[in-house]
Amino acid sequence: MTKHRIYTMSFASVYPHYVTKAEKKGRTKAEVDEIIRWLTGYSQGELEAQLEKQASFENFFAEAPQLNASRTLIKGVICGVRVEDIEESTMQEIRYLDKLIDELAKGKAMEEILRN
Repeated sequence: MTKHRIYTMSFASVYPHYVTKAEKKGRTKAEVDEIIRWLTGYSQGELEAQLEKQASFENFFAEAPQLNASRTLIKGVICGVRVEDIEESTMQEIRYLDKLIDELAKGKAMEEILRN
């Protein structure tokens, strides 16, 4: 079975789209970074290093210091698929991030997005 092409895509190539999506709705790059740090456990410096080295999505999540245990509370549909029903773990992590960015762009409060 071949891997989905998003696994080999550079996280840094998609990151600006996350930021643009948020900023178009009056949110900030800092909020996008906070969401990514919450989900993955990266520090800001580690996140920037991942972006600089052009890590693939697969490596970005594989090297994440501490995936947030509360991420399993993320529910809903992204790209027509329920995130909680995705069986492949890397794809599920990618879709969790997509869902969180969507929630940010829809104006949800950070406390709700970060499942506090």
